[in-house]
Amino acid sequence: MTTFGKRIRELRRAKSLTLRELAPEVNVGFTYLSKIENERLDFAQFPSEELICKLATALECDEDELLILAKKVPSKIKERVFERPEVFAALADCDDKTLDKMMSQIGGRPRRRKSKPA
Repeated sequence: MTTFGKRIRELRRAKSLTLRELAPEVNVGFTYLSKIENERLDFAQFPSEELICKLATALECDEDELLILAKKVPSKIKERVFERPEVFAALADCDDKTLDKMMSQIGGRPRRRKSKPA
């Protein structure tokens, strides 16, 4: 499973950046970035949404993907939840098969499920 830290490392390496090169672009120390990549942060140190957005910009990647990997809810999703709470409550009660069917109907990609051992 991809974690927030692993994804940051993948994206940074894909751009051939070192921690020392990326750190000033997002206004943090390189040791802090190292802790992020190595999943060595306690809850109080976890990156803010602002930092995650800066990382997404610097690494030219999808901001929502990073927010979700960091277990934060992107603003556009939060807004819709508050606008239509009954819809999201109903979705939360659906099983994966039902959600995949709905995704295919609205043109989204169903999530890949882990195969079960035989």
